[in-house]
Amino acid sequence: MTQDQGLIFAILAATMGLFLWGRWRHDIVALGALLACVITGLVPDQEAFTGFGHPAVITVACVLVLSFGLQRTGAVDALAQRVLPADAGPMLSIAALTGLGAVLSAFMNNVGALALLMPIALKIASKQELPPGRLLMPLAFGTILGGMTTLIGTPPNLIVSSFRAQSGAGPFSMFDFSPVGVAVALTGVLFITLIGWRLVPRREVVGVASFDTGTYITEARVKEGAKADGKSLREVEQLLEEADAQVVGMVRNKLRLSAPNPRRILQVDDVLVIEAEPEALGEVLSKLGLKLEAAKKPSPDEDEDEEHEDSQDEDAAAESKTEEKKDSDSDDRVLQELLVRPDSQLIGLSASNIRLRNRYNINLLAISRQSHRSIKRLRSTLFERGDVLLMQGDSADINDFANDYACVPLADRAISIPNPAQAGFAAGVMLLAVILAAFGVLSAAVAFAAGVLVFMVARIVPLRLLYQSIDWPVIVLLGAMIPVAGAMSATGAADLLARLLMEHVAQGNPVVALTLILVVTMTLSDFMNNAATAAVMCQIALSAASQLGVNADSLLMAVAIGASCSFLTPIGHQNNTLILSPGGFRFGDYWRLGLPMEILVVLVSVPLLLLVWPL
Repeated sequence: MTQDQGLIFAILAATMGLFLWGRWRHDIVALGALLACVITGLVPDQEAFTGFGHPAVITVACVLVLSFGLQRTGAVDALAQRVLPADAGPMLSIAALTGLGAVLSAFMNNVGALALLMPIALKIASKQELPPGRLLMPLAFGTILGGMTTLIGTPPNLIVSSFRAQSGAGPFSMFDFSPVGVAVALTGVLFITLIGWRLVPRREVVGVASFDTGTYITEARVKEGAKADGKSLREVEQLLEEADAQVVGMVRNKLRLSAPNPRRILQVDDVLVIEAEPEALGEVLSKLGLKLEAAKKPSPDEDEDEEHEDSQDEDAAAESKTEEKKDSDSDDRVLQELLVRPDSQLIGLSASNIRLRNRYNINLLAISRQSHRSIKRLRSTLFERGDVLLMQGDSADINDFANDYACVPLADRAISIPNPAQAGFAAGVMLLAVILAAFGVLSAAVAFAAGVLVFMVARIVPLRLLYQSIDWPVIVLLGAMIPVAGAMSATGAADLLARLLMEHVAQGNPVVALTLILVVTMTLSDFMNNAATAAVMCQIALSAASQLGVNADSLLMAVAIGASCSFLTPIGHQNNTLILSPGGFRFGDYWRLGLPMEILVVLVSVPLLLLVWPL
């Protein structure tokens, strides 16, 4: 082993360790790995950022914009209304929902496809009195399966295609992934429909109307003249029993008491932390004459104490926007559950940080975290991915907040008003881009970039939302890892690792080598980002093919399939994380359906790879 090989192995080991640790976001880790390679001389200075201009990175960014346009115009909603059965049993509903998710994910970002179909899945679960997880996990797995069927379905496919091009064989075409990918996806969807959904653990965390985490925690202030003023906590709790609510804490003079004395007499400006069903909140407030603490505008002193993440200019603009909204404010205030997506800008911030009430004129009523209720001060609680937020306010204001901070609505509500004319036009542009790329008229990057340009000119995607629709952490991850993977090849590290695997594990057997590449890739993608996994494993696959003297396409396709099939953990894929809280799942719940799925993928894909892409 040379010094350069030792360095690249050390950097990759540290990178994978940090991916698994999860303390820092994937893009930060990837950028650190790139800079480490540059500093140690493994990647030339002038080539450090060539990955950001790579066709695979450009294509991923363009597909994200096009997917956002399809969502925004209501094109996918219209398709869902036509395809999904209005009245069917659990098996047919799961088949239609999972199948539609797989089809959509073949041509748009699979996280976006899941986000669009989640409210429909929750509505079906409520209607059929099923635990939500029994529809959400099949849907999430279906969208993951669908992504492997086309070139643009998932970033790993684009990464694999780019490595094939670099090897001199040219990139894969749009539907080169389809023969094996479609067969695996169809088998997976069929298994989920007939057997798999029954393996999903029953987690009873959903009510019968919309997504419901059970009881919520809210804060209410004792205002002057309220019935609660001068009463003891014991007397207040007796009144609350009729509404099936209870006091679980209180705040006096900014001091929080988690177990207040029942004989304590309430005073004006005391804040009660109340546990109640959302439907009972109005009764609780009127019974005691309380005012929602979240609805109370902060005093100047409180404003000075709060931390502000945004700049003063942004605050001023946002508050001006809020004042305009207040002019048209009405009593049409709704309760809305929102799910914090893994890529949401809310993560690590609190309601105080983002000036939630001032900027959006909406209230944070409660937070549910992996089905565990929190009784901390709501405005200072830091949001985490997968949190479910109960918001109250005008529906348009909540829409703005959900759009700005990448939150998923968990009720039957559209984020934007569908536009049939724009929906048809957007679908046509997307179809044309796919055809141009599929028949080789234009490269995938150019075809989809042209589609983005049309979307911009036609205002399908407003210019102010164009860059917000791109998942920048994924773009940085891809752009940074491509040169790192190149360093594996340049230093001979990929050849060395492949030789060790082929000689000591596969022992020169090409079929065993193919299976080994598939299983190793699949295992890594269960615990680290699938695009990063694909970038690392492609070099190993190419080196292994060279040493065995076999067709590299077989091993590259094995990498593509393995990187797309991460079903064992909630951290392996964004879609698995997205359903964690609304499904009431625990970390160990995924393997019950995920393990049979991964075994099935291996059993189906290996023979098909040998048939379609002979060694």
